[in-house]
Amino acid sequence: MPSRTPVLTKRTLDKDLDKITHAEDAAKFVSRKLVAPGLGLIFLGLAMLFAGVYVFDRPGAVLIIAAAALGAYMAMNIGANDVTNNVGAAVGARAMTMAQALVIAAIFEVLGATIAGGAVVRTISSSIVDAVQVPEGRLAWIMMAALMAAALWINLATWLNAPVSTTHAIVGAVIGAGIAAVGPQPVNWQVMIEISSSWMTSPLIGGVIAAGLLFLVKTFIIYQDDKVAAARRWVPVLIAMMAGGFTAYMVLQLVSPGRFSALTILALGLLVCFVAWIAAMPIVARQSQGLENRNSSLRVLFKFPLIGSAALLSFAHGANDVSNAIGPLSAIVRATSDLSVIGESSAPLWVMLIGALGISVGLLLFGPRLIHLVGEQITKLNPMRAYCVALSTAFTVIVASWFGLPVSTTHIAVGAVFGVGFFREWYTRNSKRRIQYMHRKAEAWAIDEPEDPNVHEARRRYLVRRSHFMTIVAAWIITVPASGALAALLYWVMFALFV
Repeated sequence: MPSRTPVLTKRTLDKDLDKITHAEDAAKFVSRKLVAPGLGLIFLGLAMLFAGVYVFDRPGAVLIIAAAALGAYMAMNIGANDVTNNVGAAVGARAMTMAQALVIAAIFEVLGATIAGGAVVRTISSSIVDAVQVPEGRLAWIMMAALMAAALWINLATWLNAPVSTTHAIVGAVIGAGIAAVGPQPVNWQVMIEISSSWMTSPLIGGVIAAGLLFLVKTFIIYQDDKVAAARRWVPVLIAMMAGGFTAYMVLQLVSPGRFSALTILALGLLVCFVAWIAAMPIVARQSQGLENRNSSLRVLFKFPLIGSAALLSFAHGANDVSNAIGPLSAIVRATSDLSVIGESSAPLWVMLIGALGISVGLLLFGPRLIHLVGEQITKLNPMRAYCVALSTAFTVIVASWFGLPVSTTHIAVGAVFGVGFFREWYTRNSKRRIQYMHRKAEAWAIDEPEDPNVHEARRRYLVRRSHFMTIVAAWIITVPASGALAALLYWVMFALFV
């Protein structure tokens, strides 16, 4: 039989085809990496054109158009960094997919910014630095430097997967640029004390509210003998509370002050609360049919409330954090244009739209990277706990927006996540109701001790990831001085080059 010579090498054609395949794969990988930045650049160009349509015949048009690009860039960075606050918990709890979460967040961000963003915009644009004490021509450059510094800092934080506060960044940048321009005199330190106080108290409030909500859920639903029946009673109540509270807030935002009394607004909120409760009961009852008496069944019933709370949180985030992008832009428009045309107290609609759309574009293009950090890596979130986090954050941010305080949505959201995590640790060790429930469960199944068979796994599941806590706190601590120093440096550079 004739022997065959083994083929030790690939044929030349096969090797060449493999090289082409590898080159194509590399090109596809690189092109995918460039799609999001490319679309972001297109949006910046459109923002400049959009601004040019409104200001091309006004004084300082070139400066305003450049500021519009910076404002759009800042807005995209806010969307990329802060999308975790809105939908991170919901995605981490697997109540909705990433695509669904991003679409819902984008829509409600725009609505919140355009409907309810005016009060916080006024604080950022005119209350931190007193324009009267700033020499003519310098206010616009102060705000330009602040926008650029805050955007660069947030962009770096997003790249490092650190969910820092965009509010801290822009406030620190405005102060830093203002001091670099004319010293500390124009800074309204009384307003800064109020803002700083809200920064310290708001995450604590968010954590306490989230822990309180989780206490109610555990007490009246999770550790009841018939979980499904308890959820059938209480989930509609939670939905109704959310709907009624949001209705009262919207009335306060959309109706002229003094038109309705507080009693009337409260009555309207209670009416919507009652209607939502009536409407939710048959829906929850239908969803609960055939469900077993297990915690996994509760996750099904909490998906709809969690989606609603994520949408509400996106609205609240748009109302509060849009000011971080367009507050300085609004100040630049007023400083370079006819105040009688622009208006002294509120930003023009086109400015609001640039900020709202920029946040949505940023979260759609760049946001998903941070969702897993807040939603999954910090503490293990199921729909019940995620609902508590989202609703407490939304409530805290909405109240702050009503008072015109530029609080950190990131600060509050992460505070709520940690509040839930720390409460779970305490509740697991100290709750008599839980211990009694576990003993009843053990007796029903004839188990000697109701212990978790894997103590180490239980500890891993229940403990908050403290390493992430320290990383995030460190990022918060350095944000204000870092953005302020960068803004001061940029102001001196721009003032030397262009003024």
